[in-house]
Amino acid sequence: MQLFVTAIQYPLQFGIAIVVAGLFVGTFLRAAMSPERQTGSIGWVRAITGPNAKVFFGLLFVAWVAVSGLLIPSFPNTANSPYGALALISMFAGFFIMMGLLWAVIGE
Repeated sequence: MQLFVTAIQYPLQFGIAIVVAGLFVGTFLRAAMSPERQTGSIGWVRAITGPNAKVFFGLLFVAWVAVSGLLIPSFPNTANSPYGALALISMFAGFFIMMGLLWAVIGE
């Protein structure tokens, strides 16, 4: 029952979660619709699908390693602190960056 009253108990946090979820869905929708559009009409799609995508995702991966490898271990007891959320988000970001790198390298 507590799950159903969460929106009433925490309206600000619930609203922020709805906005973030909407941004995710909007981003995924734009990414899914991009091949149907005219080629080269959107700058960020052209940047991640062009011939230099390997370099872009490679540099992004190096930046992710530097931030995740140097910043997150400096927090004490990451799993049992508020910084655990930062580590989880970093882990998911690294997964998507690596999938982009693999897609850019194999797709060529």
